[in-house]
Amino acid sequence: MLARLATDRHRLNDVDGLLFWRLLGTGRGERTSPGADLRRSALFAVWRDEASLDRFMNSDPIAARWNRASEVWHVRLRGLGGHGSWSGFEVLDGLVAGAAGGAVVILTRAKVRRRSWRSFVKAARTVDQTPSRSAGLLGVVGIGESPIGRLGTLSVWASLESAREFARSDAAHVHAVASARADDWFGDELFARFEPYGASGSWGGTDPLAATQAR
Repeated sequence: MLARLATDRHRLNDVDGLLFWRLLGTGRGERTSPGADLRRSALFAVWRDEASLDRFMNSDPIAARWNRASEVWHVRLRGLGGHGSWSGFEVLDGLVAGAAGGAVVILTRAKVRRRSWRSFVKAARTVDQTPSRSAGLLGVVGIGESPIGRLGTLSVWASLESAREFARSDAAHVHAVASARADDWFGDELFARFEPYGASGSWGGTDPLAATQAR
């Protein structure tokens, strides 16, 4: 898996229409604190247009190889707002606007300052104990560009309100956010909300959006 990721990183630079991408490691299960599942990886990508994505998914050998994995889940996203950037790239600029009111995918990503690493890890482990029990949470995974320093989360919620309810009512999360702001934990960060559409495949044996799409 690790050798394949290294090869794919080189080849993705030449994919037509791919404006920005990151191949990411993931945490174990639904854990969002630092840790790694070496059997699982993720790709976050911003495309020039839908046609470029379709062409990649239908004919590129990288996509074909990924689709032969024992499990794969794809989801297409439209922008619902947020703030920040990813290593200088404005992820949210130019995205097709999504429609609010349904399920939402939330991406967080930050470069943790070295001096803040211990505080960040301590807070992350505390917060990690609560999201899976949150009402409206359909799926969550920790993601990272490296095991130390550049980490984030991707979560799928039944509604924006359910995500907001967790953010304002979970004591550990509220404390972590306040500490990060007060002590300036992050060198740069991204918080982005998306409308999910066009999901396919499975994640942990099921499509987390299946129930919302059936309504």
